[in-house]
Amino acid sequence: MPRGSVVGRYYGTEVTVVRDAGRPARFTWNGRVYGVRRIMDHWVTPQEGWRASRGPLAPRSEHWRLEAGAAGSEGVYELRHDTATGTWSLSRVWG
Repeated sequence: MPRGSVVGRYYGTEVTVVRDAGRPARFTWNGRVYGVRRIMDHWVTPQEGWRASRGPLAPRSEHWRLEAGAAGSEGVYELRHDTATGTWSLSRVWG
């Protein structure tokens, strides 16, 4: 699936992510743990509204598109990590 694809369902729901070597290894969504099977894509975007006058390092968002699954639920998921707040959210799901 190409980056920016309109296909998929948008969520924006906060999730808990466990990383291994800096990459998502599993995440919890709606009480279910999803194991990451394959990282498909990773990209970084600057935070909207940031101005250089606020400091040398711009807050950013990391985006991870990955194949993951839980019992009876496999699919492609896009996670977003806000480096300014440390929060993770589930952006999109293709299932």
